[in-house]
Amino acid sequence: MPIQILPARLANQIAAGEVVERPASVVKELVENSLDAGATRIEVDIEKGGAKLIRIRDNGCGIGKNELTLALSRHATSKVSTLEDLEQILSLGFRGEALASISSVSRLTLTSRPAEQSEAWQAVAEGRDMEVKLQPASHPRGTTLEASDLFFNTPARRKFMRTEKTEFGHIDEVIRRIALSRFDVDLVLRHNGKQVRQYRAGRLPSQQDKRLAAVCGPAFMNAALKLDSEHHGLRLWGWLAPPSAARAQPDVQYTYVNGRMMRDKLLNHAVRQAYGDRLPTEGHAAFVLYLELDAREVDVNVHPAKHEVRFHQSRLVHDFICQVLLQVLERQQLQQQPPGVNTDTGEVEEPFETMAAGPDRTARLREPVSYQAPRHGYGGGLSARESRPGAISRGEWQGIDGLLTTVTAEQNRAELQTASTPAPTPYVAPSARDAGVPPAELVQGQPLLLIKEQGLVVLHRQGLWLCDLDRARAYADGQALFEVWQQGLTPQPLLLPIRLALDSEQQTAVERHQAQLQMLGLELKTGAGGTIILTRVPQPLRHADLARLFPELLMRLERETDAEPAALCQWLAAQGRPNRQRWTMAEAIALWQQLQPDMPDEPPFLQPVAIEQQLDRWINGD
Repeated sequence: MPIQILPARLANQIAAGEVVERPASVVKELVENSLDAGATRIEVDIEKGGAKLIRIRDNGCGIGKNELTLALSRHATSKVSTLEDLEQILSLGFRGEALASISSVSRLTLTSRPAEQSEAWQAVAEGRDMEVKLQPASHPRGTTLEASDLFFNTPARRKFMRTEKTEFGHIDEVIRRIALSRFDVDLVLRHNGKQVRQYRAGRLPSQQDKRLAAVCGPAFMNAALKLDSEHHGLRLWGWLAPPSAARAQPDVQYTYVNGRMMRDKLLNHAVRQAYGDRLPTEGHAAFVLYLELDAREVDVNVHPAKHEVRFHQSRLVHDFICQVLLQVLERQQLQQQPPGVNTDTGEVEEPFETMAAGPDRTARLREPVSYQAPRHGYGGGLSARESRPGAISRGEWQGIDGLLTTVTAEQNRAELQTASTPAPTPYVAPSARDAGVPPAELVQGQPLLLIKEQGLVVLHRQGLWLCDLDRARAYADGQALFEVWQQGLTPQPLLLPIRLALDSEQQTAVERHQAQLQMLGLELKTGAGGTIILTRVPQPLRHADLARLFPELLMRLERETDAEPAALCQWLAAQGRPNRQRWTMAEAIALWQQLQPDMPDEPPFLQPVAIEQQLDRWINGD
């Protein structure tokens, strides 16, 4: 057979094989078009499971008369026009194939009226050559699209359709997923003239909770843990069911990337890894998660039905999701620990976290969670050892992936259990104090109060001090980094090598400090025109702004004081934690106890609380 150009109708039907899998695929494409058009109300009418009729009506911006015919052509779209648009897709649709593909396997009628037109116009595409006929019509502002007799001209595809009940079940699931992606849009679903679903728009949290309960069920809503975390341009928010609320089927698992519903393997792997072995044998996780990031950092044009995406920094995304969910689950597990008994009074005491939460435990469980850098080297890849997040070997700690924490999850858990029943402050008699007998060591390291989730008031050196928890965490990371300095830091490959332009002085500095750069875990290649290419960097710098930090690093190496290994390690550790986090009292106590054995004489993270000065002002009447 000679090579030839396919007829337009055949090409569209081939494309329809990818776009139109079943009636639910048509509903998805058309409702997403309505959302892209700015609709705030969408009505979906289905007859006989979608085989007889699919009608989508919206109140969006509409399509002008002179564009109706073009809208039904293949590769016609208003959503992208340049390569730059394709690199940062903000709309749900962008290929311009949906309407052409649907019209090639159904009888399609498109009626629309934009606000600037006084009358509506209707486009009908039917027949062997798919000729489009225009005629005036009556229609309010917006668009109605009807696709009837689906697969009437492709019997081979029609025989693969399931029963009416099954096909409508798939359509119902699509509407449920879309309802969770846009809380601000009214959605109505009817089948054979009977209203089946109605999701009312709502922007208030209480209204969103109602929609969540309507889609996922009251049991999920009552048990779900709410989370909201941001880090390095990534935001993860949504709801996560604890292991105790596991479901018999994976029927409540919804993930969204920039508002686009997804069934992405990377996202699902991160969720499974966070749960680990917490779920019962026959149980399935339940979650509704929303990932938001720069559109330029994700490629949505990798799957025919747009069910999967490709992230430019897939490891960062995976680690971020896994760590946030792991932190939520660990916090919930601590709060569910049984109360202890005070051996002195015989009274039952609540665990420390529950006491801090006050009478409303649910409110505490729903607090937003803050992301911390990966604890156990998740950035090193999706290896088998990560399937149990709590397990960390001594050898791993000696490497770079132990630098961002110095206690394992089990140690944290044990320390928090110890902190759950604070020991009473020892009393020191005046005679003993006069005789120079020091009070118990616990008093000198006693954490007292958490301030604005950022600072910890402690009793230290016979006075009150305020500890900056973020600076203390960075200091601890720097100390851990310094311990493995002599062995050299383990470099990790960048997903995309970074090319940097250097002036002559900076090039000389690179040559002069080549040995130190290697110890820092930086692997460089010489490029053309006075450039260098960064191919590997240590964990603390994996997600930093290397174009800005590398020249600063060269300047530090040139200065004798800043080039000291201890100073360099402290600087490197600070780059891994650019954003301040929210601390709980239990986390603050665990960090403070970690710092106690090697507390420096002048800790850079402590400031004295000026109580005596304030008391003097009171005495003097100020």
